[in-house]
Amino acid sequence: MGDVKAVPVEGKLSDQAFEMIKRLIIRCDLRPGNEVTEAQLSVLTGLGKAPIRAALARLSQRGLVFSVQRRGYRIAPITVRDITNIYQLRLIIEPQIARLAAEKVIPPDVVERLRDLAAAGYEKEDGDSTSDFLDKNRRFHLSIAQLTGNDRLIKLMEQLFEEMDRLFYVGLSIRNRSSEMRREHQALIDAIINGEAERAEKVAAAEITTSQKMVIEAVLQESEFFDTNILELDRVSLITANSYKSARLS
Repeated sequence: MGDVKAVPVEGKLSDQAFEMIKRLIIRCDLRPGNEVTEAQLSVLTGLGKAPIRAALARLSQRGLVFSVQRRGYRIAPITVRDITNIYQLRLIIEPQIARLAAEKVIPPDVVERLRDLAAAGYEKEDGDSTSDFLDKNRRFHLSIAQLTGNDRLIKLMEQLFEEMDRLFYVGLSIRNRSSEMRREHQALIDAIINGEAERAEKVAAAEITTSQKMVIEAVLQESEFFDTNILELDRVSLITANSYKSARLS
């Protein structure tokens, strides 16, 4: 047997710091747009400044934090433009994934796993419950992507859903959508296993549109989540935000 290389303790601590801070950001315990220092994060996590600094460098690469000269770091804000861009990408990719999946023969054990994941729910304002639900939701969508057999699509979906985590968390905070999402997911499964490619594509697109509306409504309701800097919004994004806001008020 070959020698097993030991992982440096500092490396383990930086990984731990990364996961802890990322969780705080995703769950909005560290509010979008707020500033934070290494010292504050050290207190929050119970870890030293060296692993915190290494973790912040990785989080910066992911676009979750930004360095602020002489002041520390700023948690990435949530903008309507971000939401619009991500959901535009989902609308391009996921309906086609659903169509491709519907063209495959799906083994019974895979169908059972999909239905188990689709049955998940959560309790509003319960962070752990919401986190567990989002994990199952991610696994549900990635399982459908895996049915295509296209490794590039699968990897793209993994990256996309990592970017979606915080948006989902904000969106689910305004009301419990468990029953609605169960119906949407079960309808998608039915279309896929029945080989109804066109229907699967339409169901996936409708679910994404509903999800986008949910997230934008939540962000507009929670003013601290919403970056109103007009320079960060393109014309389409601003029209989208205003249309959702007007519809909610009408």
